Amino acid sequence: MLESLLQFDYQLMEWLNHDWQHPWLDAIMPHWRDKKTWVPLYVLLAGLAVYRFRWRGLYFILAVVLTVGVADTMSSKVMKPTFERVRPCNNEQLPIAVVQRGGCGGGYSFTSSHATNHFAIAVFIALTLGGVYRWMRWPLLLWAGSIAYGQVYVGVHFPSDVLMGALLGSLIGYGIAKAYLSQPKLQLRKHV
Repeated sequence: MLESLLQFDYQLMEWLNHDWQHPWLDAIMPHWRDKKTWVPLYVLLAGLAVYRFRWRGLYFILAVVLTVGVADTMSSKVMKPTFERVRPCNNEQLPIAVVQRGGCGGGYSFTSSHATNHFAIAVFIALTLGGVYRWMRWPLLLWAGSIAYGQVYVGVHFPSDVLMGALLGSLIGYGIAKAYLSQPKLQLRKHV
């Protein structure tokens, strides 16, 4: 059973990373998946949260930081050392061709911290700020999904790494959002 899952993972990896390529994706994905690319968005979101919701916006920002901290710790400090899966771009024993587009990164592969962190952020914000601005829910999840896909496309993670990272991050984002929303004084409202 495990061998069949690994073979499927390898086949999907080869398809997404090697066979299904395009020059504009080659140019975009290394930057799209880079966390530094999104710093202006994070700063804008933080500024808008404080401007729009005042002190509740500050608590919202702290909750986002907590969400990322928990997600990153679970992925980087718990999952990766536990499973010790070698990244596809560092694994010379793979039965498939892996195209590396950009740096490979150090450490292990399972679970993808990018996927875990971005899905945790997306789910948390979709459930909290998305209660005020409902239009942002699906774009947030698509954004997180596109970053997770970028990890496979550039060759630093297997599809199962990002799928399980997305699941882990979603659960973390959901749990922290539920705890946050259980505190009426912290909830973001349209008319503050």
